[in-house]
Amino acid sequence: MADRKQELDLPQFQEMLERGTLALEVNLSDQTVGRLFRYFTELKHWSRKVNLISRESSDSAIVENHFIDSLALLSLLDSKQDWLLDVGSGAGFPGLVCKAARPDLPVSLLEPRLKRVSFLNHIVRTLKLDSISVLALRLEGGLALPDEQLYTSVVSRAVTDVGGYLSMCARWCRPGCRVICMKGPRYLEELQEAGASAGGWELAEVKEYHLPFSQASRALLVFRGRDGGN
Repeated sequence: MADRKQELDLPQFQEMLERGTLALEVNLSDQTVGRLFRYFTELKHWSRKVNLISRESSDSAIVENHFIDSLALLSLLDSKQDWLLDVGSGAGFPGLVCKAARPDLPVSLLEPRLKRVSFLNHIVRTLKLDSISVLALRLEGGLALPDEQLYTSVVSRAVTDVGGYLSMCARWCRPGCRVICMKGPRYLEELQEAGASAGGWELAEVKEYHLPFSQASRALLVFRGRDGGN
């Protein structure tokens, strides 16, 4: 892996991505890597003025903790069948990264903070992405979202209260939709804390993985409605 203080160029960025995604069984074309590198450079540029990610993060940490971690979600998505909603997208993790890697995947990004919304729209324009919307809204409050009945996968990396999040996602507790939480090593404790507040949801799948360089533990928690949604 590149040195912590080293500023990555495109070949080094590509090497990190390819090594990092090998265990995730995610294949990236040169064109895809090029899009992600443009995203990466724009993220660093904007982060000098806008609070997108920690300004203390090294290039290597950004690639591993944000880009590679986001790409792990692709193993659960099918571009021909899924429409992804990313709740609390922030700087686009994981939804915009997945969209940049799979341009034919329909994606909606939900992010209430307007400076981050501006950044997301900038990346969408810069990468010339279609079939993607940026919604300057919060999930809380029950406000109807555009196309909300078409979403098949609702994901968030920003969840701290799993039970509360599942309650907010009650509108998608139906056949054909699933809610995915991207969590760290404490996910078992968080599931226990959620308990009965999980409402009509049941845990259908847990996909564990490790980030490739730090070996940090991660898990994708997949919830489906108790009525047997597929």
